Amino acid sequence: MKTILLATLSASALMAAQPLMAKTLVYCSEGSPENFAPSVNTTGTSFDANTQIYDTIVQFERGGTKVQPALAEKWDISPDGLTYTFHLRKNVKWQSNKTFKPTRNFNADDIIFMIERQWKEDHPFFKVTSSNHSYFNDMGMPKLLKSVEKVDDYTVKFTLNHPEAPFLADLAMQYASVQSKEYADAMLKAGTPDKLDQDPIGTGPFYLVQYQKDAIIRYKANPDYWAGKAKIDDLIFAITPDASVRWAKLQKGECHVMPYPNPADLDAIKKDANVQILEQPGLNIGYLAYNTTKKPFDDVKVRHAFNMAINKKAIIDAVYLSTGVAATNPIPPSMWSYNASVKDDPYDPEAAKKLLAEAGHPNGFETDLWAMPVQRPYNPNAKRIAELMQADLAKVGIKAEIKTFEWGEYRKRLQAGEHQTGMFGWTGDNGDPDNFLDTLLGCAAAAPGGGNVAKWCNQEYQALVTKAKTISDQAERTKLYEQAQVVFKREAPWFTIAHAVQLKPVRKEVKDYKLSPFGRHTFYGVDIGK
Repeated sequence: MKTILLATLSASALMAAQPLMAKTLVYCSEGSPENFAPSVNTTGTSFDANTQIYDTIVQFERGGTKVQPALAEKWDISPDGLTYTFHLRKNVKWQSNKTFKPTRNFNADDIIFMIERQWKEDHPFFKVTSSNHSYFNDMGMPKLLKSVEKVDDYTVKFTLNHPEAPFLADLAMQYASVQSKEYADAMLKAGTPDKLDQDPIGTGPFYLVQYQKDAIIRYKANPDYWAGKAKIDDLIFAITPDASVRWAKLQKGECHVMPYPNPADLDAIKKDANVQILEQPGLNIGYLAYNTTKKPFDDVKVRHAFNMAINKKAIIDAVYLSTGVAATNPIPPSMWSYNASVKDDPYDPEAAKKLLAEAGHPNGFETDLWAMPVQRPYNPNAKRIAELMQADLAKVGIKAEIKTFEWGEYRKRLQAGEHQTGMFGWTGDNGDPDNFLDTLLGCAAAAPGGGNVAKWCNQEYQALVTKAKTISDQAERTKLYEQAQVVFKREAPWFTIAHAVQLKPVRKEVKDYKLSPFGRHTFYGVDIGK
């Protein structure tokens, strides 16, 4: 209670303390970032905190999926698709902090540092903060990259081992945020390399002023931002884990934007004349993963029996209310290559019992059922969903014990494969099916620490998604991804729960806020008025 009160007081006090002409926007965020190390972050919470500070080589247009220039002004791609040459923007200034004042502008050395920190195990920063660069690894970057070379101070050449259709979009993702090599070298020399990720500087639209875990993050507009100063002067993240408390703050004007409203609050939110709800289909998936390396979930019959034992419609009606649609495939229906002909496992407890008997479990069995402790964009209440699943499973003789851990610990243990079954989910990063189908279900991501928490590695499936990445023709890629979804459904490494609608309550004085298709919260370009 004390922490939540602190966050409220801090945000309110800061708003009141601003000069009369200063524009302050308060975002009621749902949690604390893991850190300010883009290469090791995996949650939207951390991406939101980091994206205000850092830039990437290329970026997505505001509110869209089109790739456009950022730290690179332009680029050339060789006819064979193996070489990408980026021509970098000049006169881009690094931010400074109390520890470090830069002596040079952004250049090619910083791009090389960003890549090699994640790629080269003997790099001095490979293990700083964490050696688990999961995005870089799960996307197969170590095998994809042949070389990354500095041509001159403002030209960098990437050479690939094979063509990769989504490569440009991949470089617009948060793991590829660029940090200062000069700052890194200075902190290494001082014996404090971790400061790079704790007291960050970037080239982005805002710089960090203060961070108090579980309470507040305070940013100021970067006056030297290469694209022009932000419209707001001060940006505050008032960290507020409880969705109903976020809504109460929004009503009072203590914050201006809030994520992930409680579905039960939506009717009241819609009636508030001072608030508008921005809405669009979510580029996400919530699911229950079966650890296919552990008995009895190494048996596909057991996995299908589990699927048929759970009443998906009842879960969506009770937990998502009007904010979710039943999921059949691992990609959402709004994404190109979605296979609408794939049929979901029906809710059929009697058929589930027969399958269990065929698999050698006529009396059922005992299992764990992991549920995340926090609300996520793809899952409004995992604990409640777990309780509904538990009751359904009991009807077919399966005794499920619900387990949970602190969110960071939960992810770490789940990715290590400690579970038998565990709820997880995903919000897309770049608009490409590969970002779901290979990143979440590919063999590289099934390694310990990887994002494939089903630990499922199917060679037929892998061949399809790997081939699809090497082809630029979208129609051909679509055919391969449609086949991959058929294999996925046949092998059932997940119980697909739902795709959540993206809903964003925003106070009406906020101008030009755009929903990100990737569920991110970025505030460059946003204004605030009466």
